[in-house]
Amino acid sequence: MKIIYNENREIVDAIRAGLKKKDGYCPCRVEKIEDNICMCKEFRDQIADPEFEGYCHCMLYYKEK
Repeated sequence: MKIIYNENREIVDAIRAGLKKKDGYCPCRVEKIEDNICMCKEFRDQIADPEFEGYCHCMLYYKEK
């Protein structure tokens, strides 16, 4: 399993700026709850599946098989 940043630098910069503004919480989520702290629970659950390949919700990370 390999997790990398999105290859689009503009997306990475925008999401990282949003994370900074929201104290590490996903900028794509409204609620500031523990499950939305980056790397969010949704993506952690997805990457636990060995068959999953794709981006996290906000497209900051990509999991390769």
